[in-house]
Amino acid sequence: MSEAARVAVIYYSATGSVRKLAEAVAEGAAKDGAEVRLRKVAELAPEAAINSNPTWAKNHRDSEHIAEATLDDLEWADAVVLGSPTRFGLPAAQLKQFLDLTGPLWAQGKLANKVYSSFASAANVHGGQESTILALNNTFYHWGGIIVSTGYTDPLVFQAGGNPYGPSHASNNGADLPDESRLEAARYLGRRVNHIASALRPGGSL
Repeated sequence: MSEAARVAVIYYSATGSVRKLAEAVAEGAAKDGAEVRLRKVAELAPEAAINSNPTWAKNHRDSEHIAEATLDDLEWADAVVLGSPTRFGLPAAQLKQFLDLTGPLWAQGKLANKVYSSFASAANVHGGQESTILALNNTFYHWGGIIVSTGYTDPLVFQAGGNPYGPSHASNNGADLPDESRLEAARYLGRRVNHIASALRPGGSL
């Protein structure tokens, strides 16, 4: 029997939608037996910008207890799940900056052969969730990762809007947090990622 898989859930969130999804992914993986690290990436925006938006400022306060991601979290993990709001159909600069620091690990092959997945949020239904997830997946290809999506492998995916690439949410410009159907889809992704990462460890099986 293999040891518990190590799952790192690393995200950036401005108004809280992606943080809620990240917490659900981490919860799903942990309840499935994974050792989990929930991490946020460093905020790049100035305090004045954060404080100009009450929802952004509240999320900033509410997430103070969550540790910032380091390269050690990537090296430690058997599986990594990344989450980001969409910025013109691409991941937020805060998460992209963290990814841009991974060159030394990549050059040593320390990011290859791990399980990877991603999730996203946008202001509206067609605001770029899928393209943001696909953009994150481009990083995983370069790392030599094994990409795990939700696919249409559970009715929960349909109940949460039917996105097979990964959990997503339309936040209404930050006014609406993910409902229970979307949180359940995120928990399901956490379980699925852990299940496959565990199977790939020595002694594991699908």
